[in-house]
Amino acid sequence: MISGVFARTFRSAVQPVEIASALAREVDNAAQILSRDRRLAPNDFRVELSEPDHGRLTALGPTLIDELVALLHKHAAAQSYVFTGPVGITLVIAPELTTGRFRVSSQTMAKVTQSGPDISHTQVRRATAVLEINGEAMPLLPPGLTVGRGAEADLRVNDPGVSRRHVEFRVTSGGEGPRVSVHDLGSTNGILVNGKRVQNAGLADGALIRIGNTSMTLHLRQVGNE
Repeated sequence: MISGVFARTFRSAVQPVEIASALAREVDNAAQILSRDRRLAPNDFRVELSEPDHGRLTALGPTLIDELVALLHKHAAAQSYVFTGPVGITLVIAPELTTGRFRVSSQTMAKVTQSGPDISHTQVRRATAVLEINGEAMPLLPPGLTVGRGAEADLRVNDPGVSRRHVEFRVTSGGEGPRVSVHDLGSTNGILVNGKRVQNAGLADGALIRIGNTSMTLHLRQVGNE
């Protein structure tokens, strides 16, 4: 509150050290307990700035982001925090903010890897069923795929809240497009579909599936549509 008043009064520009402190506080506030000695920390950060502050800080190039990421890793190591994927920091403009004011928000984005060959953009574009997970798009083809934390899963998610073989997506071909269903494989933490806990469920376009700390969205389109 005090810093906001001074920012409006003196129009002082946001300093990198202020952002670093705010990022560390965000990690502390958002960390989730995994065990006695480990806590899960968010790893994807969004820093909202006024246009003048954004222009001045982005002009520093990638060095600023690299240093902020290094500081977060150092802070996490000291506090026994665990990141589930690479740490990312994005600076964005918030038109309603004045010079010297900024906001920080975060989310947990688990690293996603797949077994087998890499999926091409053409395969994703042509697929009639696509699973979107943490910015990755995975075509869903018959008979389907499994998602989990273990190496035996078709789609591996580095999320401590996800079981080794957590969930299976089953895909069958239909006249107007694929039919997709989701099935719990005996996971510890279960599945939420559109906020409701289920064991098995048929999925419609736009369905939101959550396992552990990870959310996935299903996209369907009719055969013949581009």
